[in-house]
Amino acid sequence: MKKIFLFAGLISAAFFNAQIKFEKGYFVNNSGQRSEVLIKNLDWKSNPTEFEYKTDESSAETKKESIKNIQEFGINNEQKYVRKTVMIDLSSDQLQEMSYEKKPSFLEKTVFLKYLVDGKADLFYYENDDLERFFFSTNDSEVKQLVYKPYYIENSSIAYNEEYKKQILDNLNCGVDLIDVNKLNYKSKDLTKVFLKYNECSNGSAVNYNQNYEKRDLFNLTVRPGINFSSFEMTNDYYSGNENSKFGNKVSFRIGVEAEFILPFNKNKWALFAEPTYQYYKTEKESTIYQGQPFEAKSIRSVDYKSIEIPLGVRHYFFLNDKSKIFINAAYIIDVEMKSDIRYDYSTLEISSGNNFAFGVGYKYNDKFLVEFRTSTRRNLLQNYINWSSKYQTSSIILGYTLF
Repeated sequence: MKKIFLFAGLISAAFFNAQIKFEKGYFVNNSGQRSEVLIKNLDWKSNPTEFEYKTDESSAETKKESIKNIQEFGINNEQKYVRKTVMIDLSSDQLQEMSYEKKPSFLEKTVFLKYLVDGKADLFYYENDDLERFFFSTNDSEVKQLVYKPYYIENSSIAYNEEYKKQILDNLNCGVDLIDVNKLNYKSKDLTKVFLKYNECSNGSAVNYNQNYEKRDLFNLTVRPGINFSSFEMTNDYYSGNENSKFGNKVSFRIGVEAEFILPFNKNKWALFAEPTYQYYKTEKESTIYQGQPFEAKSIRSVDYKSIEIPLGVRHYFFLNDKSKIFINAAYIIDVEMKSDIRYDYSTLEISSGNNFAFGVGYKYNDKFLVEFRTSTRRNLLQNYINWSSKYQTSSIILGYTLF
């Protein structure tokens, strides 16, 4: 366990600065001056209030600008932010903090709004923690929020202020009809389609910044065979001397199928995963418990343990280049045993396993091939027995191929 934490720490330190790139971008200051620079692309989940940049690739010096000095900035024609002072509804969508007021609770605030659609009709997005809001502007008019607010009514039932539908009907009066609006959700994908439809109908060109996020590959299915190096020991606390059986290390095969969900922010560096995995441990031990004249007594003990492990975890990637990346992950393993038992002389103990944790570090190439070293904490296979305790522990070498 200490080795894997040390290895993960070294990797984190070595590649922390390399994983985020400075990419071609620009900013416009308060004087209207445009500067072509390299901006550190953090792929912000919450709308930023500042950013770091370099003047050229060879420069070792990084500089920082904030919302106070910058009117607009963009990266690689993929992201564009503009500073606006807007009236924003800060009402909570969380059940425990939801209000009984239908009207939005507006507060004036200066923010960087993220462009989703840039055209005759603009669509903007703002996120901060759990707060998500959309804004719009037509023909360079004042930027206003598209209003959507859940609120409590009698008996703690929830109603919804969907004023955004009326706002769209009133302002996007070309190519957008009542049928489009009635089925419109307060989501970036739905709203983007409507704004693009309006811009096309009104003979206005538009840039769809949201398409870069819609095209992202946010799901991976990977086949992951490997080898387990497992050990097992059991102790009976009832007998004097704490009778102990150590079954030693065994090498066995494992096979898993992993579903990985890439989180759509921070340059795809975070992911959640689940990996149903078949594993087994089978061994037998014979020992002499009495030796003398005229006979000797032997004890035969065996373990036949099969299970489906379901690790549920989080993963973090460190990008080395466009094709290579290192990752570390941690998971909570739910173990479902399959007709498993321990035969102890003339007794049979049914295995009822507990859950445990696993930690891994690995390398992935070309988003297809991977290798991972994983180790787990101890797992008790005899949790239903009062006098028996056990320790099952596994380290694994895992290979993987991503199907899609």
